[in-house]
Amino acid sequence: MLHVRVITPASVSARVEKLLAGNEAVTHQVVLPGVAKEPEGDVIEFDVVREGASDVLDDLRELGLERDGAIVVETVDTTLSAAADRAARRTPGLGVDAVVWHEIEHQTGEEAALSASYLTFMSVATVIAAIGVLLDQPILIVGSMVVGPEFGPLAALCVGLVQRKATLIRRSAVALAVGFPVGMIITVGAVWLLTAAGLVDKSMLLAERPLTDFIWRPDALSWVIAFLGGIAGILSLTSAKAGTLVGVLISVTTVPAAANAAVALAYGVRDEAYGSAVQLAINLASIVIAGVLTLLVQQIAWKRPRRTAR
Repeated sequence: MLHVRVITPASVSARVEKLLAGNEAVTHQVVLPGVAKEPEGDVIEFDVVREGASDVLDDLRELGLERDGAIVVETVDTTLSAAADRAARRTPGLGVDAVVWHEIEHQTGEEAALSASYLTFMSVATVIAAIGVLLDQPILIVGSMVVGPEFGPLAALCVGLVQRKATLIRRSAVALAVGFPVGMIITVGAVWLLTAAGLVDKSMLLAERPLTDFIWRPDALSWVIAFLGGIAGILSLTSAKAGTLVGVLISVTTVPAAANAAVALAYGVRDEAYGSAVQLAINLASIVIAGVLTLLVQQIAWKRPRRTAR
């Protein structure tokens, strides 16, 4: 269930109240006339079950409230209410499967920002993976997958493509196009420094690495795993099951592939650099294709006749 607080101009309040009163997914409505100071207006608060939230938020936006007032949405973890139970029973579908498009657009939009923290996480993750490659240590590879922030922009790209949000597509594409090269360049420098310090050397890359050589040897299963990871990742975001996302992060070798390519470039091993680059491209493309298809299926599944404001 979601809790929504709306600031509405007094002239629009009656239309908002009528809209909410006619929607079976809405409950716990509270009206506070004239209490809002910035922007000025009335405050209307209510709860809405997730499976009906997208339609309600669309109707509120059509009234111009995000321009003339405000719409604030919060997740409610626990609700002890017979009225809430009735709203859930009256609204088709299950809340755990519901897609609240406004929520996922906002969430992925924030994660697609090309920020200093994003570049730092990307660089740290890539260096960790590079050390894992040289030491043939899967635990370091897994750690780099968890630290890597690349799934946020990938998910944002999928949402932007499905929702036709040019700004979101551009932001996520820039984050990916800049993040991976920056992480790889820093990793190349880190490998040179570690080599100069005598901590690693080229022979470690050329040696047999049975536990991590899959990173630069892509095959058909690479595409399958990345595709399944993309499905699970998008579902974990849209269904608000964030715990599942950790499993997705450690199943797809995006950061490790970039790291292996960086190490191979640092030592001039072209075949590994090429294989790692192919692995990275396969993973990125598979995740995006799977994410877009998953969102399209969810969009079709949750498309219902909407109640429009009058």
